[in-house]
Amino acid sequence: MKKLEIITRPEKLEDLKFVLADHHSHGLTVTKVMGSGNQKGYVPELASLEMSINLLPKIYVMAVVNDNDYEEILTKICEIISTGNVGDGKVFVSEMVEAMRIRTGDRGNKAL
Repeated sequence: MKKLEIITRPEKLEDLKFVLADHHSHGLTVTKVMGSGNQKGYVPELASLEMSINLLPKIYVMAVVNDNDYEEILTKICEIISTGNVGDGKVFVSEMVEAMRIRTGDRGNKAL
């Protein structure tokens, strides 16, 4: 199992949910976050304002997916979520040691 930690634009959430659901990965956790990366919080549309904005609204999505699916999911995220502009976000992938569904005690891929 792989854990995907996806940070992207809020307006891309529905597209991201579609990508995950298309690969039978329905479980996800979504959090509204603020952050800055290479663009340092700079948005050209806001450049005329007389204030410094260095954190932009993003969403953080955590999903655990099957090992067999994660490469294709990453490819689809890049294809569908990318606008080609700075600020599209990042995906961090880590190995999951174990998962358990509390209700049934199912473990591993069965818990997903």
